[in-house]
Amino acid sequence: MRSVPPWARVYVACTALGAVLCAVPVSATHAPWGAVALLAALCAGCELLAGSRSRGDHKPEGTGAGESGASLRWHTPVMLAAAFLLPPPAAALVPLPGALLALVEQRPRWLRRVWRAAQLALATWAASQVHWALGGRDAVVTSDFPYALVTAGAAVVAFCATLTLLDGGILALAERVPVRAAWRGLFLRSLAPVVVHGLAGLMMAVLWRSPYGPAAALLVLLPMYVSWWVFAQYHRERAAHRSTIRALVQAVDIKDGYTRGHSERVGQASMMIARELGMDDERAEVLRFAGILHDVGKLGVPTRLLRKDGPLTPEERRVIELHPEYGHEMVRGIGFLGEARSAILHHHERLDGSGYPYGLKGGQIPEFARVVAVADAFDAMTSTRSYRRARPVAVALEELERCAGAQFDPRMVEAFVRALVRQGWHPVVTADETPPHAEPRLPAPHAPAGPETRRGTVGGPRT
Repeated sequence: MRSVPPWARVYVACTALGAVLCAVPVSATHAPWGAVALLAALCAGCELLAGSRSRGDHKPEGTGAGESGASLRWHTPVMLAAAFLLPPPAAALVPLPGALLALVEQRPRWLRRVWRAAQLALATWAASQVHWALGGRDAVVTSDFPYALVTAGAAVVAFCATLTLLDGGILALAERVPVRAAWRGLFLRSLAPVVVHGLAGLMMAVLWRSPYGPAAALLVLLPMYVSWWVFAQYHRERAAHRSTIRALVQAVDIKDGYTRGHSERVGQASMMIARELGMDDERAEVLRFAGILHDVGKLGVPTRLLRKDGPLTPEERRVIELHPEYGHEMVRGIGFLGEARSAILHHHERLDGSGYPYGLKGGQIPEFARVVAVADAFDAMTSTRSYRRARPVAVALEELERCAGAQFDPRMVEAFVRALVRQGWHPVVTADETPPHAEPRLPAPHAPAGPETRRGTVGGPRT
């Protein structure tokens, strides 16, 4: 059982108490109990059908951040429809049955269920409070557009803001995330998906108040369910992609222990260059895959060569230089890699034609390969290997700039330098690596350059 810090338990208790206080006035109001029961049952049904993943986790997924991020839940339109249709105390009751009955895999299950129920109740109450204060109920009843959109938008902002406030607190107390970072980005990540949910909830509310009644309102969920099913399938496919890549990388790391973590760092540096070049998210993700898998062909190279101390003989070097072709053959049938396959094959080509395996020149080298070449060489220089010590980041950048135009694409080098100056270098560190020391602006290991790098040649065929 994963322990929950005492202050986090107090925070959950206070949140639950706040939810109770928000719902208590419902006894003094003329709440439409039939609508409350129907919406609560519908919300609970959506919650239970949403999947078997943990619902009460205090991490971003499964809390408000999860509502706002990757874990899109199709009960959210029902909660927002309740906020548009019911008085605030009654609206706060709608998410409670589903949250309290939801499947929770992690322990303590009761605490996670209480936390989820309380935060959703408070968020729904806040949305309803804002919506009713702005006269949104009348706008829904009379179908007063576009004012109904204004009041619904304000309610959505209140819903997101409440979830963000609560999530940041639980991240700081339960996950021990620094206070300055606990709320960072939560609201913006939540806003776009919840706006879509809000539109669906508004459609439900308007149809509910129409002559067609609640039955017509329920039809809104059908296209939403289809779209979320497609969304879930897409994420399952992406998860399968990541599992495939993770297995290949782990196999390389086991075989070549000296470069453990190298693949992840090259993927990280490649992504930085992609962002600086303005690539869209899809291409940037494929380029990250290219960086991660660029050395997968080492699985076809004898282990004794990869782990050899000291210089390689010409024959051994020629064997290692076959790894791009091995890698390309290994991933040829993996369709989702797309352009990444060409980067795996050509990341050791050089602009002047002196690279391998085919001696391509200039624009003949695929763009992804030119990006990965820079990222690969940078990490090779700033990492300690069996045959030489690491270089500081500043020295590695000077070497990249010196070799730009002959070995590397100057555009890629400039993009990487700009990214490093702005973001710094915070490399991925595996569990069995020693974290590098930090430089004032660009963190990197401090060590003298090794004798193995020839002038004009950054990194050898081992990279």
